Amino acid sequence: MGKYVSIENAGMTFDSKKGKFVALRDINLAIRQGEFVSLIGHSGCGKSTLLNLIAGLTLPTAGALICAGREIPGPGPERAVVFQNHSLLPWLTCFDNVMLAVERVFGRNEGKTELKARTQNVLEMVGLAHAMHKYPGEVSGGMKQRVGIARALAMEPKVLLMDEPFGALDALTRARLQDELMAICAKTQATTVMVTHDVDEAVLLSDRIVMMTNGPAATIGDILTVDLPRPRDRLALAHDARYMDCRSKVIEFLYAKQQHPLAA
Repeated sequence: MGKYVSIENAGMTFDSKKGKFVALRDINLAIRQGEFVSLIGHSGCGKSTLLNLIAGLTLPTAGALICAGREIPGPGPERAVVFQNHSLLPWLTCFDNVMLAVERVFGRNEGKTELKARTQNVLEMVGLAHAMHKYPGEVSGGMKQRVGIARALAMEPKVLLMDEPFGALDALTRARLQDELMAICAKTQATTVMVTHDVDEAVLLSDRIVMMTNGPAATIGDILTVDLPRPRDRLALAHDARYMDCRSKVIEFLYAKQQHPLAA
């Protein structure tokens, strides 16, 4: 499929008490429609900053970001974000937190019955049928994060942006949601960009892995194409030489080529 998100010579500089802080420089990346791209690198390499630029939550201080042929001017419902924290409204139930996003996107064209069905279906998909009418303060941290994931998926975005979405979940729930995410992306053909620190997660889910150099003034150090057929089975991949080769290349980049931060 054709290029859908384009990052062209993008840079991000923040003002700080010590002066200008260059977080990102010279970022060039073209993401195809329907592609799954992971951003990986050590802490402080600007992964979340780059994700926020694509989301339109922050505007670049250099270069441009383009989605579907238009420069990204700010946030939009076609680009849904799953943050590291759940970002739920505590006075609304889990159901109503998701319903709020569903109404915003589909409220003009669908009735209440359809909107409620959308909300219920996606909460059931992430395993929260039993907790959908509880408040965020009444559920665990992992369940809160699942509500955040459900809220983003319910919007049926063209671009799904995820900032370590499975980091707060237990291993079994994380694995199940990774499998669900692969199925959802295959079905919807959503263009997905995910920040992760987990090498195995990146290889399992991605079409390409973008490896960032250390900050400050971080940039793209290398891009690895994950040439594994879909659909992917995690058990089969555990013994796949191609999987292990991809994993080794990412680990080599992170722990051999990027041992020391680059100078600003």
